[in-house]
Amino acid sequence: MMNAIEWPEGYLPGYTDNFVSNEVIFAGLTAAEIWPLLTEPTRWPSYYANSSKVRFDNGDGPVLSLGRRFSFDTFGFTINAEVVEYVAPTRGEPGRVSWHGWGGEGDGRLDVHHAWLVEDLDGSRVRILTQETQNGAPAKDLATTWPNPMLNGHQEWLDGLTAAARSASGDGR
Repeated sequence: MMNAIEWPEGYLPGYTDNFVSNEVIFAGLTAAEIWPLLTEPTRWPSYYANSSKVRFDNGDGPVLSLGRRFSFDTFGFTINAEVVEYVAPTRGEPGRVSWHGWGGEGDGRLDVHHAWLVEDLDGSRVRILTQETQNGAPAKDLATTWPNPMLNGHQEWLDGLTAAARSASGDGR
């Protein structure tokens, strides 16, 4: 059985203004190969064009950890974020990382919960699930935009992440 994202109060899909879910499963990669590319945000712009200006508060970083605060630019917002879940993958247990993020002010404020689950599957496969819920007027606008920029953007993130992992492992497929 595959694992699922654990949602905090106020961010359960179906009760928020916007929700997107993207998932990939690949053979020949492991959670251990994916994890550093995902949990070191300064690496994101190298494989995900919709991410830039990654900064850590208080000189922290470069690796995410529980309670760590950071910010980055994406989808036209500067997102300030705090890591609210961080569990590195181990044998038989998925990696989990999620952050609460916010950007904008007043009626233009966007609040998000972005969660990732990275788990090894049988047959030398890895599953990467990313889901995000959002609240606020910008989230309502994103939810009705076609094509969906969040869905497409997160797919680009997954595609770039897996390509970077394949490249780092010497498997350029």
